[in-house]
Amino acid sequence: MTRHWPWEVSLRLENEHVCGGALIDLSWAVTAAHCIQGTKEYSVILGTAKLRPTDFPKALSIPVRDIIMHPKYWGRTFITGDVALLQLQTPATFSKYVQPICLPEASYHLKVGTQCWVTGWGQVKQRFSANSTLTPELQEAEVFIMDNRRCDQIYRKKSLAPHLVPLVLGDMVCATNYGENLCSGDSGGPLACEVEGTWILAGVLSWEKACARAQNPGVYTRVTKYSRWIKKQMSNGALSGPQTPAWLLLLAWRLQPQMGP
Repeated sequence: MTRHWPWEVSLRLENEHVCGGALIDLSWAVTAAHCIQGTKEYSVILGTAKLRPTDFPKALSIPVRDIIMHPKYWGRTFITGDVALLQLQTPATFSKYVQPICLPEASYHLKVGTQCWVTGWGQVKQRFSANSTLTPELQEAEVFIMDNRRCDQIYRKKSLAPHLVPLVLGDMVCATNYGENLCSGDSGGPLACEVEGTWILAGVLSWEKACARAQNPGVYTRVTKYSRWIKKQMSNGALSGPQTPAWLLLLAWRLQPQMGP
């Protein structure tokens, strides 16, 4: 049985899937900054595990109204601040298939060895070859949080960078499944961890090239380092006037008598 990943977002450009993402609120999703190519017309698809959904209205397609890039993002050559916020044109409607994932507090310590899941439609391993493919159904892989220093050593062995310069920085987090091919994730897609019954967004897949070899750990933007910035942007961008908090709407939906599937 496959799990539900109701926060999973497909970021689209002219209805072509370009990156993954995660819904964190009625009107906001998170992706990687390197996914954004200038001021183009993006949209997101929510509520489906299919890359080419036909099951509207269960699957939602919503235009992106605004994109906020992290100011520290320097571009593909030196990746720090690889996180971007997508403000949706209209708020998503929560359902069994569309629900946000929680942002961890900035103080939350993600322990090494924590079991998490990475999801996506992109087989990133083949992204840089001629036979690049996307999978029609959302893929999932179980991974474990890895020590940053150990992760850095793995990438340094394969890099020409001077050994004084760490490649895996403090605002990144690594996850591995110890040698199997975990390259079924999408750039910008979520690293989701269940902590005491609550799913939190621990990371946003940042390094596509990490998947050049199947046993390489995935490298993600560490969300705890950016959760204050994310919350600040959301409160700045919220429309003026009273807004119902997302958790209240979700609670109201959960308390409704559940109709059939």
